[in-house]
Amino acid sequence: MSTERPRVVVIGAGLGGLAIAIRLQSRGYRVTLCERRDQPGGRAAVYRDQGFVFDAGPTVVTAPWLIQELWELAGRRADDAVRFVRLDPYYRIHAHDGRMFDYSGDHDKMAAEVARFAPGDVDGYRRFLGESEKIFKKGFEELGDKPFSTVGSMLKVAPALIRLGSHRSVYRFVSGFVKDEALRQVLSFHPLLIGGNPFAASSIYALIHFLEQKWGVHWALGGTGAIVAAMAKLFGELGGELRLSSTVEEILVDKRRTTGVRLAGGATLPASIVVSNGDAGWTYRHLIAPEHRRRWTDRKIDRTRFSMSLFVIYFGLRRKHPDVAHHSILLGPRYRELLHDIFEKKVLAEDFSLYLHRPTATDPSLAPEGCDTFYALSPVPHLGAGIDWTVERDRYRDRILDHLEQHHLPGLRRDLVTSHTITPLTFRDDLLSLHGAAFSVEPVLTQSAWFRPHNKSEEVEGLYLVGAGTHPGAGMPGVLSTARVVDRLIPRLPDDGGRDPIAGTHAA
Repeated sequence: MSTERPRVVVIGAGLGGLAIAIRLQSRGYRVTLCERRDQPGGRAAVYRDQGFVFDAGPTVVTAPWLIQELWELAGRRADDAVRFVRLDPYYRIHAHDGRMFDYSGDHDKMAAEVARFAPGDVDGYRRFLGESEKIFKKGFEELGDKPFSTVGSMLKVAPALIRLGSHRSVYRFVSGFVKDEALRQVLSFHPLLIGGNPFAASSIYALIHFLEQKWGVHWALGGTGAIVAAMAKLFGELGGELRLSSTVEEILVDKRRTTGVRLAGGATLPASIVVSNGDAGWTYRHLIAPEHRRRWTDRKIDRTRFSMSLFVIYFGLRRKHPDVAHHSILLGPRYRELLHDIFEKKVLAEDFSLYLHRPTATDPSLAPEGCDTFYALSPVPHLGAGIDWTVERDRYRDRILDHLEQHHLPGLRRDLVTSHTITPLTFRDDLLSLHGAAFSVEPVLTQSAWFRPHNKSEEVEGLYLVGAGTHPGAGMPGVLSTARVVDRLIPRLPDDGGRDPIAGTHAA
């Protein structure tokens, strides 16, 4: 009898792909991880120039134990590989009316900040925090790593979701507790971190507020790229094979079961299990032939709502701006109207709100001495809007830089050493995201849990999905949790010791 371990191919070395590859390799599977770019990370890749280091994508680490437990499952110490620093404040939010809010994880400091910012809303904020905790306990602690593979699994939790008012939007939920409009914006922006519109995303996503309060907002020394590098190293030390510059062009299927993948150039990798960390829409539309798809037909994919995209400018300055926080949110003159333009009207507005990232506020190693590393991120419509970014790219970039120089970073253009810009075209062409959506499937109630693309494919036996487009969704904790879900679903090997693939020691 053959004792050869079953072969798994993981498509995409983003955080979800790396996490599931580590989990399965540590369980005894033989895992090959295919990444089409020349470095691991996916959206969490790294740009470098002239001594400046730029994390391309996610920078908000809200549940570091989800990363640390990967080393525990492999019988190693995460502290030897990556170090986390808790931030204070988590975010500095600049309201358009000139007020500033330092958003932290200290309950008393938050109450004092609310009292300074909107004195009449302190009691309302405390009630909001209590309700956010209830949603967190149900939506993340109880359901965040549970698969929704059947209608029955959804029906079991439906009464609880109804009791929690999940039909309401995050903004409407927040508005039930606080009256000050700027404070409503401060407490409702979180869905944007996972590709959602606060006016459409289910109030279940209000759990993010308590998640941050419970586990903090952290920074990994060396940046998110340091997390990716440590995960890739761990995977290799466990015996996994990481193949860079390897594009998967087709998931091979025979009699409704996967048999492996075909790479660009024609080579095939046989496998009894395939896990896609690619964009969920792209996976079904472009990697699986139509005759093998009954639910995720082209028509259904076309009718799916995808998240907004992003316009990001990475830039390095030859001087420091010590008054600028690590994470700043710069709210524009419109909130509801701007989000409506982005998500519904799909037009490029003249105004914008920005997320300004200055990692050198915490980690000077990411820039030459005396310099600062930044990126400025603006949510924009995905490519379904028909915006010609080859025309708009430079104009929009200049508008953002002008705004930053006038209001936040005086002398920006004089001090500019290097810059790099990505648009929705980058998400489509480099990251293979359908419509250039930055967060895959939009997180609305009718596209959550069972209604999202399932972690265990309904179409092909042996195919599983991790990443932003499946349950529980986008954001670093969401994506890492998709790997926990799939770890539950993939069969154990006879001699894996019977370990529970979910340690669960940190979540309590």
